[in-house]
Amino acid sequence: MFNKELMEVICERNNLKAALKRVSRNPGSPGVDGMTVDELPDYLKAHWLAIKASLLEGRYQPRAVKRVEIPKPGRAEKRKLGIPCVLDRFIQQAVLQVLQRQWDRRFSDNSYGFRPRRSTQEGIARAQSYLEAGHGYVVDVDLEKFFDQVNHDRLLSRLAARIVDKRVLKLIRAYLRAGILDNGLVSVSSKGTPRCGPLSPFLSNVVLDELDKELESHGHCHVRHAGDCNIYVSIRRAGERVMGGVSRFITERLELRVNEGKSAVDILRNRTFLGCTFTGNIVTSQ
Repeated sequence: MFNKELMEVICERNNLKAALKRVSRNPGSPGVDGMTVDELPDYLKAHWLAIKASLLEGRYQPRAVKRVEIPKPGRAEKRKLGIPCVLDRFIQQAVLQVLQRQWDRRFSDNSYGFRPRRSTQEGIARAQSYLEAGHGYVVDVDLEKFFDQVNHDRLLSRLAARIVDKRVLKLIRAYLRAGILDNGLVSVSSKGTPRCGPLSPFLSNVVLDELDKELESHGHCHVRHAGDCNIYVSIRRAGERVMGGVSRFITERLELRVNEGKSAVDILRNRTFLGCTFTGNIVTSQ
């Protein structure tokens, strides 16, 4: 359980310095206010005391995120992204560093996406170990538009189970409800997390840790990276049973959607996971 002074920890000088350094290394595009990363340090020097006061008093209001669309590789369809303002990226990063430092150790050992000191290569190695142990079939589960479907109330309920500081919960809710500026209009949804905010990947793991724990409670061997989850079984019939149960859990319990076009039960070498295919005991990058 996090302490009641969590916002004070977030606003500590060393945590803020680390957040500014991290945001500066990953400049990205400006948000709706047009401020660039290079302009942020001077802005903070002039305005930080007022911003800090609003955070500590629980009245900070983030700006709406900017809608941008980027092409999906090899497809006509475009991926929609939400770009927060640089100031909000900085504050989100400061929040992330504190929450992740205390929360990450509670996440599943089978989760490899968006976590410190964990890599895609380690996830691939874990999958390879299941193949070598005789689990030649995979239940390949893909979540449809996961970042657009996260239920805010369920997510905040999960966070509130461990976060006592209501200011932090209020701030996270404000980020979830900040709205999206698209063609001059701001729309607010009760679902989804902006993909380009530093907090979004962490929040996705908070949501999907429930899936990890459900799989582990049934003794399943699995590897998850964000919304891509592979469960390894020895025979197809077992895989089909698992697919049915997991799909029900995702739709009924997590209130998310399974992408049926991309999900399947198949022999491992017919599927791609984390950019790799598995042939016998050999992993091939795509």
